[in-house]
Amino acid sequence: MSLPSRITQTFAQLKDQGRKALIPYVTAGFPYADITPDLMHGMVAAGADVIELGVPFSDPMADGPVIQKAGDKALSFGIGMVQVLDMVRSFRTQNSHTPVVLMGYANPVERYDQKHGTDAFIRDAAEAGVDGVLVVDYPPEECAEFAEKLKAHGIDLIFLLAPTSTAVRMQQVADVASGYVYYVSLKGVTGAGTLDTGAVEAMLPRIREHVKIPVGVGFGIRDAQTAVAISRVADAVVIGSKIIQLIEDQPKEQVIPVAETFLKGIRSALDA
Repeated sequence: MSLPSRITQTFAQLKDQGRKALIPYVTAGFPYADITPDLMHGMVAAGADVIELGVPFSDPMADGPVIQKAGDKALSFGIGMVQVLDMVRSFRTQNSHTPVVLMGYANPVERYDQKHGTDAFIRDAAEAGVDGVLVVDYPPEECAEFAEKLKAHGIDLIFLLAPTSTAVRMQQVADVASGYVYYVSLKGVTGAGTLDTGAVEAMLPRIREHVKIPVGVGFGIRDAQTAVAISRVADAVVIGSKIIQLIEDQPKEQVIPVAETFLKGIRSALDA
């Protein structure tokens, strides 16, 4: 019997404490090629429970202009899957408990296997200390084998659900997902539009009819007020575009303090 994953353990601990998970997203290698491990540590110090690390890709169809631009910059620094796994390894030398989720697209995963051998991505991600993988363009009905292989290495396969997801789709996700499910609270790309918390409140009970693992909500959470409103119905609050916007033009020495200050404000509001 395999042990529960780091993600499952983290959510269980938070539930025992009556707290909600704060999950910040940053693009690996942004805004400076070598800043990511230190930025991850800063986010944990500020109260992050899980970190989503974006794997830069040239055609990120689910991402809005803010995260696309961050990905382009990281790619210009030569950041790919090899470098992303190195960043996780570096983070793990000082932190063995905070779950790290790689979020990205099929192409970098499959390209990695082409270059390094069948299932090399799963093996190397596990060895680096990755806890979860969210591949935006992998449909759940084609992922049973991939999910099993990941799980054998202690890695959760995480899926997106959207306002347009049908009951059938929710069940397909529930059948293969582990760790948590990420509910995209807006139609459209990351950073789009304003969040309708009432619509999220109406949708989550429908999702929970099918999905028995924690549900995080993201896309459009920009401030403490929205985060608190979402946390009343969700198990986790995911924040990405806002963090990217805050750090994108900062001088290097300001990136981590700016991210920490923002996340501390969200954390204290959630805990209040």
